[in-house]
Amino acid sequence: MVSAASADTIVLKNGRRIVADSVVETDDHVSYETPAGEMTLPRSIVDRVEKDHLSPSYHHGEAANLTSPHVEMTHSYGDIASAAIKDGSVDNGFLANLETRARSGNSEEVAKVAAAHHAAAQFLIGKGDFEHAVEHYLRALEFAPDNVPLLLNLAILQLRQSQFTAAIEPLEHAKGIAPDSPDVAKLLGWAYYDANRVNDAVNEWQRSLKLKSDPEVVSALAKAQRDRDEETDYREGETAHFNVKYAGGANPDLARSILYVLEQHYRDLESQLDFTPPEPVAVVLYTNQAFADITRAPDWVGAVNDGRIRVPVQGLTSVTPELSRVLKHELTHSFVSQKTRGRAPTWLQEGLAQWMEGRRSAGYASSLVQIYDKSAAPSFATMEGSWLSLSGDAATYAYAWALAAVEEIINAGGMGDVERLLDRIATEPSTETALRDATRMDYADLAQQTANYLRHEYTR
Repeated sequence: MVSAASADTIVLKNGRRIVADSVVETDDHVSYETPAGEMTLPRSIVDRVEKDHLSPSYHHGEAANLTSPHVEMTHSYGDIASAAIKDGSVDNGFLANLETRARSGNSEEVAKVAAAHHAAAQFLIGKGDFEHAVEHYLRALEFAPDNVPLLLNLAILQLRQSQFTAAIEPLEHAKGIAPDSPDVAKLLGWAYYDANRVNDAVNEWQRSLKLKSDPEVVSALAKAQRDRDEETDYREGETAHFNVKYAGGANPDLARSILYVLEQHYRDLESQLDFTPPEPVAVVLYTNQAFADITRAPDWVGAVNDGRIRVPVQGLTSVTPELSRVLKHELTHSFVSQKTRGRAPTWLQEGLAQWMEGRRSAGYASSLVQIYDKSAAPSFATMEGSWLSLSGDAATYAYAWALAAVEEIINAGGMGDVERLLDRIATEPSTETALRDATRMDYADLAQQTANYLRHEYTR
């Protein structure tokens, strides 16, 4: 079995589970970020918030508490924002007008155009259009290149789109302007870590903690230090799409073979999912003990993808069929995480990863149908969050049910439905909403259709 990292999970008292980014708890409310803005729940309906300690709460780039840094505005910001957004869209003519006036270098005009582009970017973020929001921050920074909050907003958006290397540039610039900002150091640490620059990440998080105490940075630093200490004597190999690290005593031929197989899997996933990850994927090959020490995963986990693909290969001298399947499974997690900006629920991650590695539901079909018919099948809402606390038997069932659901989606609508679902998840406020948009099914429909598919396909 394998596992992908996930975000925090808000568990409601009615049993519903919401996988969320940037969860903030108070005595009265629990708030979290969605592409449509901040959502707030009354504390009275929330049972608990489950933190995923295997990885940061935001999978690629920790944006908690920094999703909307304060940007210095003119006293007329409200009027400027209203003029920049008209009839539900950005008024590009108004922005062009402001840019013409700002080219004079007048500080007030520069402040206005920066404020207008910031307003446009925030509007587009609310619509889930991160790519065009980035463009507005880039335009704003052409006029106000040293505005640190604008630089942070840009970097956060780039991290959310898995553009780790791109995010380093504005953050390093912000560091030069505000060397004593713990927020800049925190974000720069995430950019370095996700770009596989572990030593630089350690240095930045250490600097951040000297400036301000932060439990999230403490946790991230501890994990990065474990990685750095374990990998001190590791060798490296790389291609255009991968960076592989492996123990110094390991067979270099195995590492080269793994890179070759990964490249084959990469091309296949790129074609099937119509997506190319913007950054190289980091892969670390461990001894069995080192894997257990670093990942701290349950015994039933055979590999982990927490932004880096971590695989135990002790005793292997070549890529076996099983190792090839594991590599494709884990690489699928990287594609799905980056395509959905880290928002894919665990059931979809694990179901699609199994399908891509070649598994099918024949062996579990009868048992799954019986469980569904007894109304004992867990809802997909309860399968959105982390599975790392599951027992071995419960994990086996969860993986089988997730695979069956993905099989049904592909059977009904082909890979086109999967592509649309992944795209919708990146922007919709919930997975079930994305599922309705992409397949016209809600969770109850998906469960029923999955059981019907299993009956028809495997139990006749």
